[in-house]
Amino acid sequence: MRFLLYNIRYAAGIGRQFHLPVPYSGYFKHTNGNLKKIVEFIKSMNPDIIGLIEVDSGSFRSEKNNQAQAIAWALQHQHVFQTKYSTSSMARKMPLLNKQGNAVLTNQEIVAQRFHYFQNGVKRLVIELELENCTIFLVHLSIKFRHRQYQLQDLYGMLKNIKKPVIVAGDFNVLRGTRELELFLAATGLHNANRNGEPSHPSRAPRRQLDYIFHSPEIHITGFQIPQITLSDHTPLICDFEISKSSRDPLLRAPRLPGATTSYPRVGGSHEKNGF
Repeated sequence: MRFLLYNIRYAAGIGRQFHLPVPYSGYFKHTNGNLKKIVEFIKSMNPDIIGLIEVDSGSFRSEKNNQAQAIAWALQHQHVFQTKYSTSSMARKMPLLNKQGNAVLTNQEIVAQRFHYFQNGVKRLVIELELENCTIFLVHLSIKFRHRQYQLQDLYGMLKNIKKPVIVAGDFNVLRGTRELELFLAATGLHNANRNGEPSHPSRAPRRQLDYIFHSPEIHITGFQIPQITLSDHTPLICDFEISKSSRDPLLRAPRLPGATTSYPRVGGSHEKNGF
């Protein structure tokens, strides 16, 4: 099985054209030309499951086309898309923003799909997609450190009783480095498919590891790569894996990290003390 994770930046591209005539004006330009290049790249990688971050579902920017649907059609995959803002967010009522979200595409049978929303942050969506042999969680965490810590605690709560092997992937925005994730990984028992800590951002000269594919112990990684392609500000992550036949135990039985607790603190005074 092959999993591909890619923050495509709404297919807005990078470089000089993205910042002309004013910085970040590329977010307001038509994107279908670059999307075609992204589609061709993804097709060449032949993934079974695709996690897409920053997808346009049909604004003027994508000329009313759902980018996830377009990619899925080209690959003959099924797709699940949802806006990344909660129902109470003002962003849901604003043009352009209300078309921004994330998506999971797959050629596997979909057993169930669920959409969760974090309690904190602007970007709150968590896509849960249950397949026959595993469950996929796709996230895009907050740029704010404190919000990220609350979101990781929420994510732990979603994961702790999942019975199938899991893959948790997305743009984690850990601007302070991988140490931000230590408690989360200790509590869940998940492993990083990127064993060498290869950076994924910015795509022209990667120096930060912002994008992650985490997996439960029952999933055996047989290959991992980060293609040096510059169609977005992030590089894609590609992970090949196999799933063992043994059944999954609840995440609460995960091994402890020395000196750390495997249970997250409750919201309150101790929350901030522990960085959450």
